[in-house]
Amino acid sequence: MVCENHTRVTEFILLGFTTNPKIQVSLFILFLAIYMVTLLGNFLIVTVTSVDPGLHTPMYFFLRNLSLLEVCFTLVMVPKMLVDLLSPRKIISFVGCGIQMYFFFFFGSSECFLLSVMAYDRFVAICNPLRYPVIMNRSLCLWMAMGSWMSGVPVSMLQTGWMMALPFCGPSAVDHFFCDGPPVLKLVTEDTTTYEMQALASTLLFIMFPFSLILVSCTRIIVTILRMSSATGHQKAFSTCSSHLIVVSLFYGTASLTYLRPKSNQSPESKKLVSLSYTVITPMLNPIIYSLRNSDVKGAVRKIMTHKVLHKTDVF
Repeated sequence: MVCENHTRVTEFILLGFTTNPKIQVSLFILFLAIYMVTLLGNFLIVTVTSVDPGLHTPMYFFLRNLSLLEVCFTLVMVPKMLVDLLSPRKIISFVGCGIQMYFFFFFGSSECFLLSVMAYDRFVAICNPLRYPVIMNRSLCLWMAMGSWMSGVPVSMLQTGWMMALPFCGPSAVDHFFCDGPPVLKLVTEDTTTYEMQALASTLLFIMFPFSLILVSCTRIIVTILRMSSATGHQKAFSTCSSHLIVVSLFYGTASLTYLRPKSNQSPESKKLVSLSYTVITPMLNPIIYSLRNSDVKGAVRKIMTHKVLHKTDVF
């Protein structure tokens, strides 16, 4: 469809959260603090798991990839959101909107598969501990990590390419703080039923399929833990996977509310809050959850800090 008697939209206006300047400044300070904590926490995980030889295991290799993925994921949306909170005109070009949407889908889909890979790693570690070093060898870990990162390519190309090829001839105000699929789709000036069916199928494949694999792994883990006779074994096994279950619940729970109910009766404000939880809050909480509930990570951080303190003392 060609935009007859209308000019095709060349830029979008992101309505964001509010037009009240005082509230915008308060939100800017809040989200900037959250973003700084997110970057600090995830880079700390990457540094600790890279430097400490005791953390050179498949579990921490995947955790390092998750932290890098979270940094990239937030980089797609948060800096632009912070700039818009202090800007009188919240403009994003048509091409810029497509690029933001592409990388949002790319990193979001990649995280879904990486979380399922991490669940499989915990399944092998708990259910087949004797064969764990053989199964989770270096080559397999590299291929699984690479596959997780690249899994976002097909869905992001399909979703974004199809979306941006649709006619945008009318309104250009996106009632969101970034170019997400559902709010941008509302601006299309033709019937979008076919696209919505495709989007739902992609969502079920790239969100629910990895989630199903996680459920299977967790079920097998729980069964194995219940069969253990040692209470110490119970506690140790559960502690290794409980952090991952919390992260999975936060990520999938909020994402499902947005993408499995695209035509729900939720208000735009409530959808923005849900989107905030998995685009801003969850990436901040992930390193906190993994570090606070993991004695190995806490021990590695203490060793690094102690080494730096002693090094400075020796210098002086």
